[in-house]
Amino acid sequence: MSALDDLLAETRAVDTHAHQPTPEFLEDAGGQMMEDAASKFGSEMETWDYEEMVSEYHDVGVAHAVLLGWDAETNTGNPPVPNDYVAEVRDEHPEFFVGFASVDPLKDDCVEEAIRAVEDLDLSGFKFQQIAQGFDPSDPEHDALWSTIEDLGVPCVFHGGNSTLGAGAPGGRGLKVKHGNPMLLDDVAAEHPELQILIAHPAFPWEKEQLAICQQKGNVYMDLSGWLPKYIDEQVLHYAGTILQDKVMFGTDYPMIRPGEWLDSLGEHTDYSEDVYRKLLWENAEDFLDL
Repeated sequence: MSALDDLLAETRAVDTHAHQPTPEFLEDAGGQMMEDAASKFGSEMETWDYEEMVSEYHDVGVAHAVLLGWDAETNTGNPPVPNDYVAEVRDEHPEFFVGFASVDPLKDDCVEEAIRAVEDLDLSGFKFQQIAQGFDPSDPEHDALWSTIEDLGVPCVFHGGNSTLGAGAPGGRGLKVKHGNPMLLDDVAAEHPELQILIAHPAFPWEKEQLAICQQKGNVYMDLSGWLPKYIDEQVLHYAGTILQDKVMFGTDYPMIRPGEWLDSLGEHTDYSEDVYRKLLWENAEDFLDL
């Protein structure tokens, strides 16, 4: 066994970026833009249940996964994955799932829903997908939402980089890649220093901008989800093992990428110390999520 295999035998790893493998996300919320992504990359739109999901994770040494809500209804017309549903799934598997809410920043009640998600549903944070939701997080009109979440004391996951949603469709289904530029989050982080921000994915084609923000802003972190390690930019992997080793986390983008496949690729394409692997696989996430 490799050093990484030995560590995973502890079944302690934390996946900071997982979606529902069920029709609620893949078919209802994802709709045609999700079918575009699957078609572009040769994937099948299969679904399965949470028992199978949890078993799959435990088999490869993952103890927890952040289950993300989704509400891009205003921009896409597709129904959300409701926050109540995320809380119900979390409650059915409380030792495994960490539930993150989603609010649509273009809805008039987004601030009220953010408060309800934390105070009534006890969800642990928020997920935003700016490309699907069609908004610029640095626009002052969203400042009240960021201030509210900052006051609630829970973290946010923001999408970073391009998106496969709508890939290959005319006009990309109207989705605008520019909203995934992590530089837009630099403004948010600077103006809300108590807001803990996790930028999801290696932010292609803005990897260097993301690394700069994570290095300069103490309240900004990143995960490696959405890409197998063999495809991640070498500078990102270098920073993950050196200057940003306390700020980078493991994530898959499940079910688009499966945990066993991701971890196998990590072992094949990195040679970190045991201390770095521990930080990347669970210690940083445990601190960030207060597990």
